[in-house]
Amino acid sequence: MSSEQAAGESGSAAAGRALTDRPRAIFLMGPTASGKTDLAMALADRLPVDLISVDSALVYRGLDIGSAKPSPQELARYPHRLIDICEPTESYSAGQFRRDALQAMDESAAAGRIPLLVGGTMLYFRALLEGLAELPAADPAVRAEIEARAQKEGWPALHRELAAVDPELAAELHPNHSVRIERGLEVYRLTGRPLSALRREQARDSVVERYNLRQLALVPGDRALLHQRIALRFRRMLEAGFIDEVRALRARGDLHEGLPAIRAVGYRQVWQYLDGRLDYEAMVEAGIAATRQLAKRQLTWLRRWPDLARIVTDDGVGQVRKNDEILSEALKFLT
Repeated sequence: MSSEQAAGESGSAAAGRALTDRPRAIFLMGPTASGKTDLAMALADRLPVDLISVDSALVYRGLDIGSAKPSPQELARYPHRLIDICEPTESYSAGQFRRDALQAMDESAAAGRIPLLVGGTMLYFRALLEGLAELPAADPAVRAEIEARAQKEGWPALHRELAAVDPELAAELHPNHSVRIERGLEVYRLTGRPLSALRREQARDSVVERYNLRQLALVPGDRALLHQRIALRFRRMLEAGFIDEVRALRARGDLHEGLPAIRAVGYRQVWQYLDGRLDYEAMVEAGIAATRQLAKRQLTWLRRWPDLARIVTDDGVGQVRKNDEILSEALKFLT
């Protein structure tokens, strides 16, 4: 029996139980730079949890500084599943994540522990909540044509094209969200149907039916304060050797800017700096701006997320709350 079949059988059994009899699970979400990882590690000191990363950049080996990956010392003390599982030459889809995460959750629950999924890739969280449609595999020729047009016309132009064939998906996306715009156009060209319509037809196998799920998000009260934290963190990444990290990735010779790993926020901007297309200050500003746009998208997801408890991480007037206060509030909700 495959791990996916086993997960399906255990999921069906869990779905038949009363909510209080199902194994517990925790989702911990929030925008980038909100303190999710620190809170998850603090919770691991107090609850019998297994940490499972929900981050589309942390899956890649070699993307460490710019992805804010926990340090080797932190990972030794607080192991995370689904970190460093792919080479940056590979693509890692939401479907792959869903399979891997469900297996990790089921293994954790079988050991009598609580899977705690922490991260900010909201598409991955939704894949766990709603399942995924059976979609066509990536087509290199179609993608190459889309990317060539994007180089010539810009991603906002392709976003407008997507809006004409799949307005529901386009409404979710920033005009420069290249990865998802490309996938939406690719699916439409391969199937003749909007990706959003295919998603609605997907078979549901939700973790809500399998687990007693608690969902918690860290959110800012003062958006300007989050922006300050984003800028400070990006500059600290640069001080920690982010440029040398990207330089080493470029030196491998098997990576290019079209790969999902190199499209990750921050990596693309440093790559362009090393290409000579951005000067240093323009790279810094572009990297900070891209991270702020990511946070904005994450907060948009969270505003309409169902059954979600929220912890505000500041007092709304420019002061960040103490970590102990946030931890205490999280523990009250989770225990």
